[in-house]
Order: sequence, then C-alpha cells, then structure tokens
Amino acid sequence: MKTYHHLFARVRERWLDCRNRLLADPRVQHAAQRFPLSRPIARRRAGALFDLVAGFTYSQILAACVETGLLALLARGPADGRTIAAQLDLPVAGAERLLRGAAALRLVEPCGADWALGSDGAALLGNPGITAMIAHHRLLYADLADPVALLRRGGGGGAVSDHWHYAESAGQGDAAAVSAYSTLMAASQPMVAGQTLAAYRFDRHRRVLDVGGGEGAFLCALGARFATPGLGLFDLPAVTERARGRFDSAGMGARATLHGGDFLADPLPEGYDLITLVRVLHDHDDAVALTLLRRIHAALPPGGTLLIAEPMAQTPGAERSGDAYFGFYLLAMGTGRPRSVAEIRAMLHAVGFGQVRTRRTALPLITCVITATR
Repeated sequence: MKTYHHLFARVRERWLDCRNRLLADPRVQHAAQRFPLSRPIARRRAGALFDLVAGFTYSQILAACVETGLLALLARGPADGRTIAAQLDLPVAGAERLLRGAAALRLVEPCGADWALGSDGAALLGNPGITAMIAHHRLLYADLADPVALLRRGGGGGAVSDHWHYAESAGQGDAAAVSAYSTLMAASQPMVAGQTLAAYRFDRHRRVLDVGGGEGAFLCALGARFATPGLGLFDLPAVTERARGRFDSAGMGARATLHGGDFLADPLPEGYDLITLVRVLHDHDDAVALTLLRRIHAALPPGGTLLIAEPMAQTPGAERSGDAYFGFYLLAMGTGRPRSVAEIRAMLHAVGFGQVRTRRTALPLITCVITATR
C-alpha cells in the first residue's frame, strides 16, 4: 500500500509539473485563445485570473456604494446621474465613474437615461449583515495592505485586532468596549441563524444555552421559529446587559435566562440539554478551543448535545470562505483559525464527545453545522 501511494504521488507530481509548464507557456496560451474549441475556456480562465488580480478594486467600489448610500438611494427608484451626484455629495464626474464601475459589477444598471439598482445590489440590500461587514472591512483592508508583514508577525497587531481587543483580554469588558463588536455580530447574525435553524431540529430540546451568544440575535431567531425550548445566554456581563433589551423587544424576556461570565474562567451553567457555539470556536486558538469544549462537555447532562455553527476550512465549494477569507481575517484578529470538519471532529472526540454528525446547510460558505452528543 505504501508503494502504491508513493507511485501515485510521483505520477501526480509529474502531471502537475507538465500541466503547469504548459499553462505558463505564452505560446500555449496564445494557441488556446485562437483555437475555436479552447477559446471559451481560455477566456473564462483569463477572466477569473483578472478578477483575482483586480478583486481589491472591486471590493473598494462595493465599499464606496455602501458608504455613500448609493444602493439605498436607488432602492427607492431610478435616478439620473446629476441627482445621484447631488444626493451622494459627489462631483458629477465622480458619481459617473462610480456608477459605471458599479454597473460592471452588477450592483447598479442603466435604465434608459437613468440608473437603477442592479441584481447583485438588490441581493446585498436584502442582507443587512453583508453591508455591515462591508463597512467593517475598512479595518481588514488596512491590515492586508501589507499581507506579508501580517504573516511574518504571526497575526494581530493591527486595526482588526485593536477592534476585537476586548475579546482577547482577561477582563469582563464594559459597555463602550463591547458596543462595536456586539452591534456588528448582531447585524451579521441573521444569515448564519437562517442556515443553522434550517439544518437542525431545535424543538427536540427543552433548554438551549448559547455560549458566547452576544446580544442574543441567534437565540431570538431560534425562539421565533421554535416555541418550545427555554433560552439561555452566556457571555460577558456587559454583553448580556445589551442582550436584555433585545429579548424584551422580541417579547422573549420571560423565556430567556441571561448568565454573565467568562467562559474560560467561570463555570458554565447546567440544566441545558443543548449548548450552541455560533461563530465562536474558530475565534480561538486550539488550546483555548479545547478548554471551552471540555467545559461544555462537563456542563451537559448525559445525552446532551453540542451544536457548532461556523464557516469551516476545506469545505467543498466554500474553500474561499473558510480558507481564504476567514483564514486571513482571523489571522488579522490575532486569534483563532478556521478548522475543517475532520479537525473539529477530532477535537470533540478528544474531550469525550461521541456521535459527531455533520448537518447539511444550503449555503456552506455562510456556515457549516456539526452536532455532538455527550
């Protein structure tokens, strides 16, 4: 068997070498562009490569559309260029440049002599969490201005880690320190909640504890869909205070129990047969993640369930989300990393969980779901 694998590796190595030599050869590239059968493939590959090179410009056009309010303006109906320029406080030439760039990205589109909201622009406006992340990306762009320096220092030390510094500290945080974090997480939570709630039957449980659940956006979505489980939230005291108002506004104040504490220093509350970690595990390095999983295992009753929901590495069809975007975002944050299903499964088994199952989600680039039984 070892000889077979060695032979396979050698054959693959030679194939990759041959393929890459051909693809890098300008004569082969020019021939592929001229030959009728290969021309469409060559054009698609060239377009994909150009998008990879120009992607930063695209993201900045998108940021300008969000920051100026262009998409929200056109959501009210088509408008001409001069009206748009005046509304956005841009010179007419600047507005025209933005509109043409946005149209190339399908964010807006021409409508006679006016401009209208494009198909991708409409989809963005339908997901407020995405626009919140776009505005937040100004910090990430600053850190990625020198990606090699970020890699060499091992992550952190920049704008993103400063933004999240409260989560890295040992303190309990205060309202000012957690405000920006909590607001962003709550705004981006509906996308993740929708995928997670469709992937698992939460109504089979009596009480659900969301650990690191922020302002309670996930629990409010859960409570709106499933009427039976009792709701519990565990997060820093300053964060749970912000959550109280959200539960009250959703009419779930009597249904929710708030627990303030540090999940690495304080015991987790017992009496819950389901504990959830929604976009929490990948925020922490391996040692901290294992400690958290052990604490959850100890807090659950026999037969209790842990549910993990977050983007995961090496997910087929969603590699750009898990390995590229979150790989570098978490590096900039200075803590955590995206993990594959296999890595998370091994960690769960290592702390004593059994019956680890992957739950299918419709959009794995948004989140994947794993459950494990104590």
